[in-house]
Amino acid sequence: MHFEVPQFIDIEDKIVGPLTIKQFIFVAGGAGICFAIYFFLKSLFFTLLLGAPFIALSLSLAFYKPSGRPFILVLESAFWFFFKSKLYIWKKEPKKVQKGVEKEPDLVAQMNVPKLSDSKLSDLGWSLDIKDKLEDNMNNN
Repeated sequence: MHFEVPQFIDIEDKIVGPLTIKQFIFVAGGAGICFAIYFFLKSLFFTLLLGAPFIALSLSLAFYKPSGRPFILVLESAFWFFFKSKLYIWKKEPKKVQKGVEKEPDLVAQMNVPKLSDSKLSDLGWSLDIKDKLEDNMNNN
């Protein structure tokens, strides 16, 4: 049996002319707000002056996609960023040096560790393995 797999499922259907239903609602909402401003003020100049932010917002919501994300998601993320409490986990504190107590020289720092590869990640893993083995040997003695 052969089944047809739907293609382009992430593209919304064009309902009203070249606009999707979401785009149409955003544009119609901006136009409705501008019409309401004109209806109450009866002045084209003040309508354009006060309606310009609403027109810009409605067109941005309908058509602008920064980084491929709808603009309404960007506005939501910005809203939660400004109004949610923030949790800061890491704070670097300076090390306190005790006077009169000498620290033993670090054996790993004195050893010449050869480079095994060009990868920093594998070099880091190898050096950590050596440090663990040295610490185990020091603890066993």
